[in-house]
Amino acid sequence: MIDTLIQYDKELFFYLNSLGSESWDEFWLFITYKFSWIPFYAILLFLIFKKLGWKAGLLTMVFVAAMIATTDQLANYFKFTVERLRPCQESVFDEAIRFVAPRCGKYGYFSGHATSSMALAVYVSSLLRLHYPKIIFLMLVYTILVSYSRIYVGVHYPLDIITGMAVGAVIGAIYFKIQSFFQYRLWRQTV
Repeated sequence: MIDTLIQYDKELFFYLNSLGSESWDEFWLFITYKFSWIPFYAILLFLIFKKLGWKAGLLTMVFVAAMIATTDQLANYFKFTVERLRPCQESVFDEAIRFVAPRCGKYGYFSGHATSSMALAVYVSSLLRLHYPKIIFLMLVYTILVSYSRIYVGVHYPLDIITGMAVGAVIGAIYFKIQSFFQYRLWRQTV
């Protein structure tokens, strides 16, 4: 059953990766580059400070930093435990895939980009849902773009992405619950 799942995963990767063209390569490289999103993160931070205040904003910054560190370390732990080669590392695929990323790590299960983007999406959406009820849609578009970019540039299989998104959703929800608890305690102490 696992072999069949992996085979389907590879076939889906080949299909999705083959949809690319040179005219779109720069766009997807921009999307996959984490520093390209700094203006987007700055806007989110502005909204958080504006709607939740300075205490909650600073607490949010601490929790986001911890959450991203958690997603990054957990993804790396699984990559070096599972040791599933990235598509760009499989020599039998050299001619079959479009590899447009500037570099390719050795192992890819599961995607740190998908994990951290989904964690941020769940966390920020939960945090701002009362003020901006439709923010979840913006955050999901962000997550899908970042996640698909990893397939497009040739460094992750779809199963790496799906697993990363599922783990990220859980981590984002956990960090939101923890922050809610701390905010409640801080609020009670100041009343």
